[in-house]
Amino acid sequence: MDTTAAAAKKLRPGIMLSALILTLTLSSCGFDQTASGGEQASDVPETPASPAASEADVSAEVDDPESSEESTDPEASEDPEEPEGEEPEAEEPAELPGGGDTLFPDRRFLAAYGSPGIPGLGVLGEAELEDAVDRVKFYAEQYQQHSDEPVQPAFEIITSVATGEPGVDGDYSNPLDPEVIEPWVELAAEEEIYVVLDLQPGLSTFLEQAQLYEELLAQPHVGLALDPEWRLSEGQRHMEQIGSVTAAEINEVSAWLADLTETHELPQKMLLLHQFKHSMIQNREDIDTSREELAMVLHADGHGSPDLKLGTYESLQEGLDEDIWLGWKNFYDEDSPTFTSEETFEVEPKPWFVSYQ
Repeated sequence: MDTTAAAAKKLRPGIMLSALILTLTLSSCGFDQTASGGEQASDVPETPASPAASEADVSAEVDDPESSEESTDPEASEDPEEPEGEEPEAEEPAELPGGGDTLFPDRRFLAAYGSPGIPGLGVLGEAELEDAVDRVKFYAEQYQQHSDEPVQPAFEIITSVATGEPGVDGDYSNPLDPEVIEPWVELAAEEEIYVVLDLQPGLSTFLEQAQLYEELLAQPHVGLALDPEWRLSEGQRHMEQIGSVTAAEINEVSAWLADLTETHELPQKMLLLHQFKHSMIQNREDIDTSREELAMVLHADGHGSPDLKLGTYESLQEGLDEDIWLGWKNFYDEDSPTFTSEETFEVEPKPWFVSYQ
């Protein structure tokens, strides 16, 4: 630095005189400067030289109080040419459970559906968290026997629950506190389980409710499901009318979710759309499937006899965008009988996402 160089210039006459006297004295005593210098150099680690450092080296060989004070000056110790430390290694890009950064066609999914602590909404609510992990892994093992692709276990968690009463917000929906869902998401990450957060928004919008769970959706193993059956219009009530959503509202959600995925440099994220009647998704042909950050799944929710279920599955494929993957749901109580794993994977085309309610 300039302050160090200036100080060295002021000390130079005294230093040179002292150095000359010291040299004559040592020579008369038979002292070998070359040997001494070699031994001293071997004990001191090398550092990059600078003009200020070179002059300071001379003062270091002379017992000069002013020089000692200067060497302890914090500014004098700064060396702008000192090499920086090694840069930290770049973080590995986030991956999906099971590896990779794209959802399909690298794997199929087998999910348990429901809401924590609410047994009437599906199998997830019938068990404690650890038991739910065991159950969904067991499901995946059963289906793996009938699949050439790896079968990925998953949770589909209802995070906002349709209600018969308007509630505090007047929207006939009860969004669960993210802290209720967080333990499920955390353990799922540890157990290599994918998570889909399912929304039943009532009179609220899907985007408004999705944004409540932004921190959870910013994790690489968490996707989103929209259930239009529970998306009400003014004057509608749950269980009296079947709700619906427009393609425009779906596109608002998909754009936000794709941007979130891109911003956080996440692997591809699932956006799942529930449907069992054509009226549930208006102008479905206008759904934007162009964002590579997302993989869209149409989840056929039909229940009843095998013929009814197969008829719904076939009907929903009419006019479906080729970039949307197909899903299937099995019901324990509403189906008669419930499809087995083998029967489910005999459905054509074979579904990429299967859930149990």
